[in-house]
Parts: sequence; structure tokens; C-alpha cells
Amino acid sequence: MYTCSLFTMPVKTAKAYLTVLGVPEKPEIDGLTKPALEGDEITLTCMTHGSKPAADLRWFRNEKEIKGAKEVNASGKTFTVTSSLQLLVDRDDDGAAYTCKVDHVALLQTPQQATEVLEVHYAPRVLITQSLTFPQEGQYLKLECVSKGNPSPDPVLWTKDGGELPDVERMIVQGRELTFSALNKTDNGTYRCVASNHLGTSSAEYILYVYDPNAMGQRGPDHALIGGVVAVVVFVTLCLIIFLGRYLARHKGTYLTNEAKGADDAPDADTAIINAEGNTHAEEKKEYFI
Repeated sequence: MYTCSLFTMPVKTAKAYLTVLGVPEKPEIDGLTKPALEGDEITLTCMTHGSKPAADLRWFRNEKEIKGAKEVNASGKTFTVTSSLQLLVDRDDDGAAYTCKVDHVALLQTPQQATEVLEVHYAPRVLITQSLTFPQEGQYLKLECVSKGNPSPDPVLWTKDGGELPDVERMIVQGRELTFSALNKTDNGTYRCVASNHLGTSSAEYILYVYDPNAMGQRGPDHALIGGVVAVVVFVTLCLIIFLGRYLARHKGTYLTNEAKGADDAPDADTAIINAEGNTHAEEKKEYFI
């Protein structure tokens, strides 16, 4: 607090408060190992010095904020702030950017931050895709071995029924793709794609069955299956309608009220009800069980 006094009668005084801010230094991120392996547990630490008041540190993963553990230590008249972030590394972290940003009143115009990009090595995973759902004789077919791993598992290995490809003239391997120029029945079998890197090996299988176009017809086996299901549903629905109609026809009848049952030869409604009750008892007395 600064005070200015003017010695007059009476004395006049003015006061002002001065706050000196400690500008935090650019943060630094430690603890990152390159490359990290899938399944590793790592701790990223972000630190900044010289802030007054103590700065705040915030973590972001690809611009999405995540929570870290903050620690503040006094260093003379300023503060050292540390924030740690524990990670269980998986393949989705490969290429992810982790950013530590400093929030402070002295940095409203020029925020300070540091960014590190993770590189994760992991074993490959394999999936086989096909260009035809129901391959037929004479058609062109392409099988693709979709493999993802780091380092990239190149090249991939194609086999048929546990051995080498039998017809390399029609079965052409280009990179990850296996193509058949013209299918025939001899191509039936189990095809396997194998991909590997220094972290592991993965494989996928595709069972190829070549259909006879004359036997399938133009509609294909999927349309025949759908038609059969529709026919069964229609048949069951008709059976339910017939059964319900017969049931309602058997139980249809005429129901009389008590007034109607005793209305014969009755001058009023009360007498009709009494007559109906009397007729009921009379009918009950005529029933015999042998």
C-alpha cells in the first residue's frame, strides 16, 4: 500500500495498492517415453515456475480436457506448480496430442502451453474383407487383408488350406490384396492372411465357396430365404385368424337381463325382476345330476 499525504489543515491523504504479478514460465512436460508400448503405465508431469499468485495447470487430450493431480510449492515470493497425469497406454493413444496449459491472470493475452504427441507401438490386428457376398463361377473376386499395427505389418502372407496358393496365375497377390481373375469350383477352401511385426502376429480366415450361377438363379439365396420366411409368417397369420373366427362363432349367444327373463305376464319392472328370480330358482330345482 502506497500513501501520499498533503500537509495542509486538515491533512489530506490518498492511498493506492500495488500488486506485482509473477509471470509463470512456459511449462515443460516430462515422463514421456518414445515409443511407448501398448499396456504400459506412464506418468506425464507438467511443471511451471515463477508464478504469483500460484498458476493453474490444465490437461487436454486432443483438445478435450482431462483431470490431473495438482501440487503447489512456494519458492520464495513465487510458486512452482506441478500437475501429473497417469495413463494406461493403448493403441488408441497412438498419435494423441497431450497439452498442458497454464492459466494465470498475467497471461490473459498470451497463454503458455506445451504439447507432446504419443507414439504407441502395438501388435497387429487383421480383418479380411471381400468384394462379393455370394461369389459365383467366372466372377472376379478381391480379398483384402486389413491389418493395423505399429510398426506397420508389411508385407502380409496369404495361404490356402494351410499351404501356398495353388494357382498363382489366377490368384494374384498385390500388397494386402488377393484377387481371383475368374472363379471356379477348385478355388473353394479356407484362405488365411497373416500379419506380423516385432510385437506379435495376427491372422484372419475367409472360407470361400464358389456358387453355381445356374443353381442360384438371378435372385440369389438371400432372396429365397427371405421369401420362405415371409411365407411362414403369412401362413401362421391366416391360421390365427381362422382359429379366432371359429372361437367367436361358438361363443356367440343372446344374453337376457333379469327384467327380460321375467317380463312375461308382469305388469311392471319390479314384478318382472321377482318373476325372473323365481324362474331361476325353479330352473335350479329342475336340474338333476345322475
